[in-house]
Amino acid sequence: MRHIYSLAIAALISASSVSAAQYRLTSPDGHIVFTITNNAAGARYSVSVDDRMLIEPSAMGLVAEGVKWDYKKAKVTRSSLDETWTQPWGENTTCRNHYNEMAVTLGRKSDLTIRVRAFDDGVAFRYETAMTDSLTVTDELTEFRFAEPVGRSWSIPASFETYELNYRAIPIAEVADANTPFTFETSGVYGSIHEAALYDFPEMVLRRDSLGILKADLAPLPDGVKAYIPGRFTTPWRSIQIAPSAVGLINSALILNLNEPSKITNTSWIEPQKYCGVWWGMHLGTEVWTMGPRHGATTANAIRYIDFAAANNLQGVLFEGWNEGWENWGGNQHFDYIKAYDDFDIDSIARYCKAKNIELWMHNETGGNIPEYEAALEDAFAYYQSLGVHTVKTGYAGGFKGGYFHHSQYGVRHYQRVVETAARYQLMIDAHEPIKETGIRRTWPNMMTREGARGMEWNAWSEGNSAEYLCTLPYVRLLSGPMDYTPGIFDIDYLTAKADTGRIEWNGPNAHCRIKTTIARQIANWVIIYSPLQMAADLVDNYEGHPAFQFFRDFDADCQWSEALQGEIGKYIVVARRAGDKFFIGAGTDGEARTLSQPLSFLEPGITYRAMIYGDVEGNPASVAITSGLYTSADTLTISMAATGGQAITFIPEK
Repeated sequence: MRHIYSLAIAALISASSVSAAQYRLTSPDGHIVFTITNNAAGARYSVSVDDRMLIEPSAMGLVAEGVKWDYKKAKVTRSSLDETWTQPWGENTTCRNHYNEMAVTLGRKSDLTIRVRAFDDGVAFRYETAMTDSLTVTDELTEFRFAEPVGRSWSIPASFETYELNYRAIPIAEVADANTPFTFETSGVYGSIHEAALYDFPEMVLRRDSLGILKADLAPLPDGVKAYIPGRFTTPWRSIQIAPSAVGLINSALILNLNEPSKITNTSWIEPQKYCGVWWGMHLGTEVWTMGPRHGATTANAIRYIDFAAANNLQGVLFEGWNEGWENWGGNQHFDYIKAYDDFDIDSIARYCKAKNIELWMHNETGGNIPEYEAALEDAFAYYQSLGVHTVKTGYAGGFKGGYFHHSQYGVRHYQRVVETAARYQLMIDAHEPIKETGIRRTWPNMMTREGARGMEWNAWSEGNSAEYLCTLPYVRLLSGPMDYTPGIFDIDYLTAKADTGRIEWNGPNAHCRIKTTIARQIANWVIIYSPLQMAADLVDNYEGHPAFQFFRDFDADCQWSEALQGEIGKYIVVARRAGDKFFIGAGTDGEARTLSQPLSFLEPGITYRAMIYGDVEGNPASVAITSGLYTSADTLTISMAATGGQAITFIPEK
């Protein structure tokens, strides 16, 4: 009979005493306190903010087969770090990493360590094992006992297969399960539970147990085991971001700071970019992925998109459906990651891209066939490198073979293998149907962006994404990192097109679908929804001759500074970014029209800027009002937004 023991992360009991030991760690500014205590029931931690309990004593630990930890002895070491580090791209080029650390090493053989870090904007802890033999992990004991469960929360339901779910705004006490980031507010303190540095371990979701406590639950393997790990192992961090305001969560770099520095020495080939491509037409049904009369990825179409990119200050082009295998969709998924369809002359297209100074993207849809994709990785990536390609968009629509969950240890290992293999061939990754973002982009900066939520395509064939959803996204999913939402649809009336317009009509029973925001909000999303690879997602016909597309021509995906300026979860958001000497603002609202006052103190003092303002036209969501004016850092801007609308502003120094 197999015996399962709790890896009790507990216990900080001295050798000469049976009384409970207690260890406290404070944030550098002293306002957050993380406490570990031990009693007969096991190890527990608590978190207080400004002397008020946020997380009441909650269990810690793992469960593994055949292992019982000796926690009668504990050695505690403390350290601090205050460093400033830079990244090749990101919301902010420069980040401050300032924390106090406590490492509690348990047992006579020092087999287990709990490492805790306290920042001014949150706390995090992880488990570190030091065993001779490998371990079979069957559970994690980590709990989150809220001191005020009547507080509010925003999250998606727990799922080990997808993050493409709608948000729920419900009291913490009513949450049955949730994925992370799990954002909450209690008595004016905002927080978000997530994880950082997820490697070789299943993702963590939260589930309410019989006592009404949110507890960690790990995505299992088909045999029910959560993870097989070596004896010496470090788990992901369990993190709690903390801020006095909702936008304070957005402005935190805690998740990035919990990751290791870059493992890629030469990052000169890693470049943020704006791109367009053959994609939206497939979701509309006007184009298809397979070769035939409506095939989107043809040589002629590719030339047209490359020319558009070159003429409009875009850097990249994407063509989904370029490679053979899409005809197998819905059956035994099989793709060829090298052989193009006969009507897509990949060699001549690659040469044309090079001549036009445009980056060619490759698209790899796997259909969940991981063994096939991993077998093809080296050859495919070497081939892409030979074509001068630096970006690959991956996709995992469909279940993994063998009964594996997308978010299990098996999935996490696969996603990481792709990132590291891509780095060897100087390829950047844009992952769709991904594992959640946990800040590994600091360590592997070729991991540029991910989907990991309901993106633009949901507007083409479902009830769509509401303005409230878009006002929740920055405070939940985007706390984990960049998202390839694929923004910027200008033809928001595409479903009401009449046959006499000569336009290709909607294909399929989706007449109820539509874009649920104004065009001005579509433009603002390029600023609000951060991604270093930012797409102009509409058909290029809808941008040609449209004066509002000037915003995207002026926009730069490679920003050096960002700040969420104001907002409320689910209601509105205002974000500013700087790229070079230009600044951009993106603002959006829910179903309520809003007028906001926004000080421009973030602008460089002593400089006058020409502002181009792209705003709503009341009563006409398909129109954009474009105005201009001169502003300095001493001015205050009035942001007026129609219901479901937004505003986007470009600030360019006057010469």
